[in-house]
This record gives sequence, structure tokens and C-alpha cells, in this order.
Amino acid sequence: MMEQRTDEMECRVLSIQSHVVRGYVGNKSASFPLQVLGFEVDSINSVQFSNHTGYAHWKGQVLTADELHVLYEGIKLNNVNHYDYVLTGYTRDTSFLEMVVDIVKELKRENPKLVYVCDPVLGDHGSMYVPENLYPVYKNKVVPVADIITPNQFEAELLTGKNISTEKDAVEVMDLLHKMGPDTVVITSSDLPSRLGDRFLVALGSQRSVKPDGTRTTQRIRMEIPKVDAVFVGTGDLFAAMLLAWTHHHPNDLKVSHRGVPHPLFSNLRLLGPWAPAPMAGPGRRPSPAQLELRMVQSKADIEDPAIVVEATVL
Repeated sequence: MMEQRTDEMECRVLSIQSHVVRGYVGNKSASFPLQVLGFEVDSINSVQFSNHTGYAHWKGQVLTADELHVLYEGIKLNNVNHYDYVLTGYTRDTSFLEMVVDIVKELKRENPKLVYVCDPVLGDHGSMYVPENLYPVYKNKVVPVADIITPNQFEAELLTGKNISTEKDAVEVMDLLHKMGPDTVVITSSDLPSRLGDRFLVALGSQRSVKPDGTRTTQRIRMEIPKVDAVFVGTGDLFAAMLLAWTHHHPNDLKVSHRGVPHPLFSNLRLLGPWAPAPMAGPGRRPSPAQLELRMVQSKADIEDPAIVVEATVL
């Protein structure tokens, strides 16, 4: 069970992410687990779609930078712009992203202890799925104000300009990202070979911290995560939210804080039956996007009290 804190209910998160009516991505994927774990979550929807874009059809609206500014001004006028965390994910507009940076900077002036958790959503496996002009905004403006970032391998390589072919490369990339600003870097997925075989995925993390005597130290970890032969949407948003929650309770131990992150993901995926897709989709058929939606509510117990499925190894 996650260690409880007396001030837990007062810990507030501003989550600026996408929203869908059907399914769990963005704010819907992040808000529920954070609320289950005792965080107060204020959500601003960067987009509002009928469903995620993995479906054949989708409709909806995109929030502009001016509209984001108006919403934030309303929060500020009522003097309720006091947050402990900011969490951001998918967006497609540079001016919107720059407005997010302005808001984060202002909130950090209000609360210097505020932690900004950023999933720098740019692309995967060599391809970008946001406009290319977002890349320099992330690199030059967003990452420098972030405290925790959760890129995949492609995004980490893109932000640093360095390819990852070995674990040593990954460590160097994480060090480069540290130099850009964030104290905690997690490469959520990579193409590196797993020591446990090709059915496992390698994730890596690095955390800089200052000891009581003033000396700086860096903890680096490696995780071997079971692969699933299916494509799920919203797992990255859930990962970032769970990382926020567990680093809140274990701020100076990345290895311990990761213990609570993987299992809720596996719990969600197991509830969907991805290891036995035939019962869902029928013999020889792949599950549909609707069948692969996360089952967040059904995973409530696993979010509250995650079993330790994956142990992190300190490098």
C-alpha cells in the first residue's frame, strides 16, 4: 500500500492534457488514478475529442492558446492557482505549448517547490505524430522548465540529437537531458535488448538529487517490462500520472518510486485479455480500438495497492 501522508488531500495537480468522451487517454487516463491516490486534480483539456484518433472516425475541438489563457486567468482571479504539480501530455499547437510554459513559470514563482511532470509527446519509432515545429519548443522552452520528463527512446534521441544503440548511450542521453533542466528522466521504452529475452522491453531512468551535506548524486535504474502484442492508447498518460504519485511519496529514490508504476499498467492490460485476444475479437481477429480501451475503474484496487511485478535494477 502506498504510504499515506497527512497532507495528501491538499496536494493539488494541474493537468493540461487531451480529453476524450469515450475511453481513457490524456486527462481521463491520468485524473482517476491520481484522485484514487488522494490528489486533488484540476483538468484543462488541450483537445476534446469523441474518442482517440486510433479509431476510424473522430470528431472534436482543439483548445487555443488564448482560450487556455482565459481559463487560467479565471483560476487566478479567484486566487485558487496554488498547485504542487503540473502534468502535461499531448498537444499539437506551438502557441498553446508556449502558453503552458508561461503558466508553469508563473506557478513556480507562486510555489518554488512546484514540480512539473512533462511527457514530451513528439513521436515514436522514428516518426513524429505532432507537427515538427513543436520540437524546438519542447527542446528550448518546455524541457528546461520541467522537473520530471518521460520521453520514449525516439523522443529522447530527438531532444538531444544523440542516438541510443547501447545502455551506455542511454545513460549519456539521460545525462544530456539532465543538463537541459530536469532532475528526473525516464526513458519509458527503448529498442535495447533485454537480458530476459525478446519478450521484454527495456526502460531506463535517472534521477539527480542533493544530499543533506550538499553533495550531488545520480541514481540510474533499468527495468525489464513484459511486452504485449497489442497497441494500447493512454498507457503513457497513466505512466506519467503514476510516476508523479510515487515520486511524491519517494522523492529521492527513483528505484522505490518506480515500484508502484508498472503494475497498474499490467493490471489494465490483463483486464483487457491481450494475452488471449481470441475471446475478445474472435479466432484469428485482432481486437478493435474499443476492445483495447483501458479499464481504469476495474483497476482501482491495483492502483491503490500495486503488487511488485517489475523490480528496477540500479545501474
